[in-house]
Amino acid sequence: MPLRKYQTDIINDVKTAYRKGRQAPCIVLPCGGGKSVIVAEIAKRTAQKGNRVLFIVHRKELCDQIRNTFETWGVDMDLCTIGMVQTICRHIEKIQPPALIITDENHHSKANSYIKIYKAFPHARRVGVTATPVRLDGSGLKGVNDELVIGVNAKWLIENHYLAPYDYYAPSMVDLTEIKTVRGEFDTKSAEKIMLKRAIFGDVISNYKKLADGKQAICYCVSVKHSLAIAEAFNAAGIDARHIDGETPKPERDRIIEMFRNGQIDILCNVDLISEGFDVPDCECAILLRPTKSLTLYIQQSMRCMRYKPGKRAVVIDHVGNYARFGLPDADRQWTLEGRPKQEKNTKQDDKEKTIQCDKCFRVFPAVVKGKRVMICPYCDNLLVSSRRDIKEEKQAVLQKIEGFVLSYDSPDQCNSYSELLSYAKKKGYKSGWAYYQAKKRGMIS
Repeated sequence: MPLRKYQTDIINDVKTAYRKGRQAPCIVLPCGGGKSVIVAEIAKRTAQKGNRVLFIVHRKELCDQIRNTFETWGVDMDLCTIGMVQTICRHIEKIQPPALIITDENHHSKANSYIKIYKAFPHARRVGVTATPVRLDGSGLKGVNDELVIGVNAKWLIENHYLAPYDYYAPSMVDLTEIKTVRGEFDTKSAEKIMLKRAIFGDVISNYKKLADGKQAICYCVSVKHSLAIAEAFNAAGIDARHIDGETPKPERDRIIEMFRNGQIDILCNVDLISEGFDVPDCECAILLRPTKSLTLYIQQSMRCMRYKPGKRAVVIDHVGNYARFGLPDADRQWTLEGRPKQEKNTKQDDKEKTIQCDKCFRVFPAVVKGKRVMICPYCDNLLVSSRRDIKEEKQAVLQKIEGFVLSYDSPDQCNSYSELLSYAKKKGYKSGWAYYQAKKRGMIS
């Protein structure tokens, strides 16, 4: 297949960066934009000149996948080495010096293992690819890259039929305030304890049936134990599901993925396996059961169901409120080498990124369109919660329970569920018993 015009433009921009004296540009392109064929073409052209290429991946599962892409694209594999970063580091003295180093999932490249490889071959040009050029702490790639080559954004890919349009739902399911944070990310054991509560499984099943019944889905879980339990719950409900993770034997994993490809399985549950660069068959739905503070992980998991197919409309069911931390998957984001800018609250730019959720149909969408606050759900014509709050101030109207996530509460009167009272109590330093008493008093719990 020929390259798309925007892919050719990216390659030309990389060449321009080299001509300007840059040594290590980084290509930024959304999930599904075709980063693998772009770097395959770059590798092909490099090898055609008799120059060696070193391609670095961070997981062993990706080596065969990348090799297949390169071979299909016509890369001279005698001049191309593909390896996992840890393996290359252990045998670095045996690697023939490359003219070009390509780094897959380039947001990992500030790790010591990558730096060791770069220092071993100081004269090699480099190019990286990523959808999100930031690290978990929000820092950028300055220091390992010297220019960002930014391609088209996700909205453009959707509008031009390279990605599928989608509906984003965020039905409320759990209170996450008790989950601990370790090294900037939600703690797995803490999250597992909450996500394994039996009542949660029924919500996952019922919301799948309500919002995506019959669609093939990939379900992202917090742990192996959690993933196995979710798969079991789907099977018990008569919905065929399987679990895979990084420790699943390759023949078994390949067999399960092939069953999913052939439509024999409805739900594929996993733990962080089907995310960065991992090739899986097309699906129509992503179920998010793993809370994360990583923008990279959120984007890759939520957009996994958005491969384009004529007539397709993807569904994302976010049970853990990841959208409240990051905005929608195709939100406009400004990338720089310095990383994620620290914006002041309530700026115009901040307003553009805010989302709102309809408490009736569970859909999530931008809170501000063309400079105006959205008052009515564009999908079901429901009067939105924020608007009903305005009415309450004037007429003391009784509000419906708010589902989903609200970022902050200024007074107890704004809390319309037990989970919101818990969040407010934590913010104010109150004991959890205060929230229980208030919820019981208001009839939220029996």
